[in-house]
Amino acid sequence: MKKTALSLAVLSALALGSAQAATVVKIATITPLSGSNSNLGLNIKNGAQLAVNEMKADFAKAGMTLSLVAYDDQADPATGTAAARRIAADKTILGVVGTLNSGVAIPASAALAPSHVVMVSPANTNEKVTDRGLKNMNRLCARDDAQGPAGGDFVIDNLKAKKVYVLNDKTPYGQGLSEQAEKEMKAKGATIVQSEGVAAEERDFTAIITKIQTLKPDAIYFGGLYGQVGPFAKQLRDKGINTPIVGGDGYDSDDLVKLAGTGASNIYFTTVAPPLDAVPAAKAAATSFQKTFGNDMQGFGVMGYDSAKVLLQGILSAYKLNGNKVPTRTQVETAVRSGSFKNLLTGDVTFDKNGDRKTAKMYVIAVKDGARSTAGTVNVIRK
Repeated sequence: MKKTALSLAVLSALALGSAQAATVVKIATITPLSGSNSNLGLNIKNGAQLAVNEMKADFAKAGMTLSLVAYDDQADPATGTAAARRIAADKTILGVVGTLNSGVAIPASAALAPSHVVMVSPANTNEKVTDRGLKNMNRLCARDDAQGPAGGDFVIDNLKAKKVYVLNDKTPYGQGLSEQAEKEMKAKGATIVQSEGVAAEERDFTAIITKIQTLKPDAIYFGGLYGQVGPFAKQLRDKGINTPIVGGDGYDSDDLVKLAGTGASNIYFTTVAPPLDAVPAAKAAATSFQKTFGNDMQGFGVMGYDSAKVLLQGILSAYKLNGNKVPTRTQVETAVRSGSFKNLLTGDVTFDKNGDRKTAKMYVIAVKDGARSTAGTVNVIRK
């Protein structure tokens, strides 16, 4: 009898342990946490963590223990895809916030699709991210086919440029952005004096600057990231060339100014991530962000926060639809795509059939003498 009683006690303990394990719910981030793009990646991760911290109590009331696990993709597609496969294997992870780079998002989301792990992107702008028809891929930001033309319009309408030198960093992000900007500038009558790619890891721009000195463009459109554009701006200004540099949201980091040094002037960029002064609702979150992480919240921190909020609200919605039980990944995937999400810093969110946000905004930022200022906003509405 004692032996039987002991066995029952052990079985009860094991059953209790299994029940407790089933209540653990995680979300993941996939962003660069090391390397030249880590500033943006950390902001996304920390923004998502802040949202998790705020919503832990709501999940606890529903009998779920919520946490976040962060993966470093190093802005590398192979590394990001490997992280996606690890996430797919961890059944407690119900969704992902990420990535920063479109070139990482495309293979990573494909790797997660068979397991129905939903992704909510704060930053991926390449059209192919959502145009592939994956049910698990959604994004809060505007696309290159909106951002690129907005940048091109700024070059022609605001800078009054007639001749433009176009560069891209040979990534899906940089190429897509530059192609769309170039198309818009040509349509408005600009002459593209040169259009070429430069490897994303390149930091010596001597040959390109020599061409720029010869061709004398009125503006330079460079589709790339701050880790490369900063050194480019410095080398360009060191040669006495003050031609405006225009690009996309890959410039949106305080490290752009640090890397450009005295060259951090006459730089403009469109960004899908809002400057804090353009989002009054972000004031409290920014204060909490600074207190929690010891750093200022930047635009991609706002987008990471909102992306996580969408994902977490989606999980809770799926929980209710599942009879107040921990939902499956497929149920979360469906709830995110079809849901309507409120109380976000950047406004309400709904997605179209491809996972694109129906109403998004872009912002134009000017960098002058190392200081940033908002130069305007652009509304992007998808029907």
